[in-house]
Formats: sequence, structure tokens, C-alpha cells
Amino acid sequence: MLYRENGQFKTTYPADQQIFPIAQDRIAIGLLIAFAVVGVPLLADEYLFRAILIPFLILSLAALGLNILVGYCGQISLGTGAFMAVGAYAAYNFVIRVDGMPMIVAILLGGVCATVIGVLFGIPSLRIKGLYLAVATLAAQFFWDWAFLRIGWFTNYSASGSVSVSNLSAFGISINTPQEKYLLCLGFVVVFALIAKNLVRSHIGREWMAIRDMDVAASVIGIRPVYAKLTAFAVSSFMVGVAGALWGFVHLGAWEPAAFSIDRSFQLLFMIIIGGLGSIMGSFFGAAFIVILPIFLNQFLPVLGHLVGVEISTAAVAHTEFMIFGALIVFFLIVEPHGLARLWSIGKEKLRLWPFPH
Repeated sequence: MLYRENGQFKTTYPADQQIFPIAQDRIAIGLLIAFAVVGVPLLADEYLFRAILIPFLILSLAALGLNILVGYCGQISLGTGAFMAVGAYAAYNFVIRVDGMPMIVAILLGGVCATVIGVLFGIPSLRIKGLYLAVATLAAQFFWDWAFLRIGWFTNYSASGSVSVSNLSAFGISINTPQEKYLLCLGFVVVFALIAKNLVRSHIGREWMAIRDMDVAASVIGIRPVYAKLTAFAVSSFMVGVAGALWGFVHLGAWEPAAFSIDRSFQLLFMIIIGGLGSIMGSFFGAAFIVILPIFLNQFLPVLGHLVGVEISTAAVAHTEFMIFGALIVFFLIVEPHGLARLWSIGKEKLRLWPFPH
């Protein structure tokens, strides 16, 4: 339907044509979740669960939490690995020190502890931002790396400095097989992804984005920067803490502080940059890319080297992985700052219009 505005003719589409793509996306997501719940456990083998699917789900949850803070609120954080460690060690201490503590409750309480620490280290964001805030969150990473390594109480005075959990269960059901661990992680990811999607669409999500775009203008129109920034740190740290507990309990089973080093913080930051800042779907794309790329390079590069008569060592594969990550980050920051999520969106629009582009 044509209408005139400011001397120009514009076109609107009927309401059903505007709603149809949204309904189509919801149906596709519903089918994808149904396949993940029913189809994947029947088709995937143990290696696929342990090496790809479980790490992908947990890192997606951590990237989702970090994306809320960095992508939606614009607060730079380099201490995500520390918040994952807080969630893992807090959940571990709840399990060993409270008799009969359910594992699900312990994991959620680990997220609550990470929330407290995240808000505490988020307080500097009220005064500083940009590079200075990144350095403040980096201090959290170094502090908690030192604390978990030197303070024996966190590891229950383990002589080796490592901790381990066993006999996982949820709601009275034992969780031992890779399929059961996968379904547990999938349940957490689906619930938190829905929560994050609704949060960013709510008034608090709009406040986060206003602070990200221009904090001075946001405060002028009545948005409280203190409330917006601290809630972003709280929600982000909670999700990251839960992801850290799942990483320790479900994926690793036994871990030490090096499992949540600064490398993990940078890895999560790379995920949301490559996947797409300010995008729920981008967190999943980035996690999938980071998880699958090393496995692909480990399989592909030696074969390629054999074809051309060159022996490629494991160290060369690792260095190639870092070079590719760096090149992709520079590429996406310059060419497509919204990452893989934006490319996916463009592809969907072209498919909807094809073969009639006009």
C-alpha cells in the first residue's frame, strides 16, 4: 500500500506479510530445538558429543553472557575466564560442603556467586570505560587466577591444586553418558537463550543499548547509568558463572585454575567478535566457529601438507590456528563488524526475495 509522507511516496506491506518472517523464524528455531533434543542423541557418536557438541553448548552460554555485557551494553571485559572460574569453584564448594546439595542448585548458586563478583568488579565501570575498564576487568582475571592457585580452601586443600566431581545427577536421574550430559547442557542453553532474548527486548535491554550507543544522551533522557551497567554485569556474570560450572562439572570433570586462564577470556571475546556483537545468534555462530575450526585444521592441514610433500607439525597447526583467528578478527572488525550473524541475516533476506529481487 502506498502512502505519502513529507512529499515522498512510501510503501507499506500488510500486517500478515510483516509478521510472516518472524513466525517463520520461530518455527525454524522450534524445529531446530526439537531436532537437537530428539535427533542429535540418536545420530551422534561419543566423539561428537565430547569433542564438539558439549563444548559448543557450554561456550555458547558463556559467549551469550559476555555478549550481553559487551555487545548490548558496550562494557569491555577481559575477565570472563575469571567469572567462569568463580562459578565452577563456587559450585564445587557447595557440593562438597553442603550435604545433599543438588547439582543443578549448586550450578545455579555458582552463577549467583559469579554475579556478586561481577557486580563488584563492575563498579569501576561507573567511573571509567574503554581501555581503562578492560584493564580493571583484566585485574579480576589475574586476582582470581592467583586466589584459586594459592588459597587452599577453594580446592578443599588438594595437594595437586586440582579438583574433581563425580556421580553427576539431576532430579534424581544419574548423568553419566555423553548423551545425558549433552541434554543437560542443552536444557541450560535453551532456557538461558530464551531469557536473554526476552531481556534484550525488554526495557532493561533498551537501556543497555542506549548506554552502549551514547551514555551521556541516555542519562539525559532519564536512564540511570548505574542501574543499567550493574545489571548488565550481573546478568552477564550469572550466565558466565553457570557456564563455568557446567564446563568444570560436565565437560572436564576434573580441573585446575589453568582451565580458566586468560586464554579462555580472549577465546570468548573472539567468539562474540567473529559471531557478531549485540546478537544472540552471533554467540552461537562464534562458539561453533571456535570449536570446529581447530578440529578442522588438525585434520585438514596435515592432509594438505602430505599432498604437496610438506610435513606439517602439530605446532605449525596451532600457530596457523592463531593466525587465522587474528586475521578473521581484523577482517570482521573492518568489513563486517556485526560478524557472522549479519552475514546470516543478509543470506536469509536474499533467499526470501529470490528469485524476484525487486
